[in-house]
Amino acid sequence: MLLIISWAVALSSKSAEEIQLELMRQAAALIDEGIFIRAVPLLEEAAGYNTVHTQEAETELKRVYLELINQRGFHRKYIQLLEKQMERRGAPPGVFAEAAGYYLSISRIPDALAVLKTGIERTASEELAAMYESNRYAYVMNRTSYDYVSEIYGTAVQVRADGLWGVARSDGVLVIPCEYEAVSTFSAGRAIVERRGEIFAVDSNNNRIARLNRAASGFGNLADDRIPILIDGAWVRATGEFTLGSASFEQLGMYSGGYAAAKSNGRWGVIDLASNWLLPAQYDEIIQDELGRCYARGAVFARKDGIAYLFVGGKQVGEGFDDARPFSDEGFAAVSKNGKWGFIDVNGAVIIDFLFDDALSFGQHLAAVKLDGSWGYINAQGRIVIEPAFIEAKSFSNGSAPVLTQRGWQFITLIEYKRGPSL
Repeated sequence: MLLIISWAVALSSKSAEEIQLELMRQAAALIDEGIFIRAVPLLEEAAGYNTVHTQEAETELKRVYLELINQRGFHRKYIQLLEKQMERRGAPPGVFAEAAGYYLSISRIPDALAVLKTGIERTASEELAAMYESNRYAYVMNRTSYDYVSEIYGTAVQVRADGLWGVARSDGVLVIPCEYEAVSTFSAGRAIVERRGEIFAVDSNNNRIARLNRAASGFGNLADDRIPILIDGAWVRATGEFTLGSASFEQLGMYSGGYAAAKSNGRWGVIDLASNWLLPAQYDEIIQDELGRCYARGAVFARKDGIAYLFVGGKQVGEGFDDARPFSDEGFAAVSKNGKWGFIDVNGAVIIDFLFDDALSFGQHLAAVKLDGSWGYINAQGRIVIEPAFIEAKSFSNGSAPVLTQRGWQFITLIEYKRGPSL
């Protein structure tokens, strides 16, 4: 009895550090034999002590968990231990990188990106920032395909299937069915549509909410409660309720930022909502995008004698380019020289060199570019972040972009992007 008591006293007199090291030694012997399951309780007990060796015990415990990760319960144990380490004050960048790497390995990309953002906020680690940047452009592709799609406008996009037009969400999910001969952009709760020669407005549930009571030959895109309508050979502006303006033009673009391209007496200029000229009608062309927009961030491109000039606030900036795409509300504009495309800011300064076979201006901090016959996307630093793999591509908006594949026009959506309001 005295011997047993003496032995117990001797054991109890060991420090926490000594007990921890003994547990880790026993676990290491089992691990060397490949007996991971019996090492688990030893390392879990060792990790429960608070000594200078605790981090080492946790590292070994995570390694054992990973060996057993396909068995029930060990995925959860591994994640819980990582979360415990990340929650500690002064947690090192490495633990965030480890957690993100594990999530990426099991295709839980949103969880990986969330961990990386938290780690960047708490550690300001350049390693984590680089890891985030290399993964933030992962995307999923909508299975739905269309014959053709327009550029995305806000949260909606015009789509065509079997020769008829409708409206989809920016990720390609159809909202207004493809049953019209023509459809405008969706703006302020409505789109203008044409069916069998009748022009009217519909809401997001495809309910008719207004009707044009005049014969018209066509219409443009709706924005700023203005839509161009072709009546008796002249373009006039109308509201979404089809109140017609008095001024008429030979051609008229879509309003953006309160301005639209307009053609009068054979020459192009830019007008505001009151038909006042920001740029007088004295140019060969006002450069517009696919939707008919020409103006953003105070800037517009006008062509004269084959040169595309940048105007900011109505005044020319720089010497001009061979071609250009209009600015969007953010980012740089695509411009070309000597057959190659690069990007400029609103001061006309070249920000990304002339390296691309074709390009679109930036939308949502990404720009579609063409290289070696295929389209992909670059970031604001000019680095390719979505590899050129598409027959054609259009700008990002609301987290998604239309791309042309062998199946037709489909939509890619960034996994990182949190979807905004729907129609």
